[in-house]
Amino acid sequence: MTDPSPWLAPHYSKFHVSRRLLLSGHSHQAWPDVALAGQLDAFHDAALEVDDKWGKAFDKAERVRDGFRLFLGDPSAELALGGSTHELVLRFLSAVNLRDRPRLITSDGEFHTLRRQLARLAEEGVEVVRIAAEPAGTLAVRMADAVDDRTAAVLVSAVLFETSRIVPGLGALARTCRRRGVELLVDAYHALGAVPFSVAEVEEAWVVGGGYKYLQLGEGNCFLRMPEHARTLRPVITGWFAEFAELAGDHRAGSVGYPAGAARFAGSTYDPTSHYRAARVFDFFAEHGLTPEFLRQVSLRQVSLLAERFDALDAPDHLITRDRRGSREEYGGFLALRSPHAARLQAGLAARGVRTDSRGEYLRFGPAPYLSDAQLVTAMELLGAELSDLGAPTGPEAAPAHP
Repeated sequence: MTDPSPWLAPHYSKFHVSRRLLLSGHSHQAWPDVALAGQLDAFHDAALEVDDKWGKAFDKAERVRDGFRLFLGDPSAELALGGSTHELVLRFLSAVNLRDRPRLITSDGEFHTLRRQLARLAEEGVEVVRIAAEPAGTLAVRMADAVDDRTAAVLVSAVLFETSRIVPGLGALARTCRRRGVELLVDAYHALGAVPFSVAEVEEAWVVGGGYKYLQLGEGNCFLRMPEHARTLRPVITGWFAEFAELAGDHRAGSVGYPAGAARFAGSTYDPTSHYRAARVFDFFAEHGLTPEFLRQVSLRQVSLLAERFDALDAPDHLITRDRRGSREEYGGFLALRSPHAARLQAGLAARGVRTDSRGEYLRFGPAPYLSDAQLVTAMELLGAELSDLGAPTGPEAAPAHP
């Protein structure tokens, strides 16, 4: 496929994407200009309707659900919305049976949302089993093997946030969990918009994710997908919006009631501006053909180009390297480079005008469809310059890293 940036970049003029090397697309992609119109719509509706704005706000929320449903491959998905995946994970954890099954299984490659929260639960006596994330190809199998009758839930990412490795076999893991009465939560954040994701493969699982990264929705746009079997669960952490349709009733006595579907996992009063913005962006995606399939093609093309240009630097492996196992289709939407100098390289690149980020020993380059091939090549050339400053020979004079 050809470089789509010539026709896409003009729609991102507020972020000046043509003049900046924004290789942070795995973390925060630029917003299309229509996002600003969405934020203005939110203000105008609030000014006009005051407290009656919520009808229009709920319409925007439903548009956001529909946008997520497209990227989940599930047009009827039951989705609770939240400002962050953390608050949604908390609602999920408050619904599982930790009293009788005080054991959680996760990997040591999960994002900080899970890492920190589960570590804190472990301090309170919940048994947290961390399975080695590598090799990613067998992670799901090893998690399934670790499930026992004391396990309440398994929590794992579809794409590992440090290494960009896709975790295969989640469908089989979901079926194992369901057979054993264990809940499975799949974090799809690093999949949606970069890697095609189908709920049909993990029908029995919960799915959490959001649009801050590849979907360009900005903050405040996250979801929790509820599986069919969970319709009777009663989350402890639940907001008053869960009974929004029944506020006229008498709630002074009796047990707490729950609505049908994902509304039982609803939160409470929130800033709907994020949904106005996201609704506009999802409309923009639809108008310009930014489908899951198209975005995957762009991602594969761009990450492959970055990998090729990195390999051409011939940098010594002990200074910086990448995982060359398997095909490009086994990785997500960014290039992960491993280096003991990752943080220093990130800072040096930032000084040269290249925005990246680092997580531990991993320096991450995240392209986006509005970036041109020339911008990606320039970013890698500047990495070469930074490595030279570090004392590493690069280019033709360097010793081949992989004979």
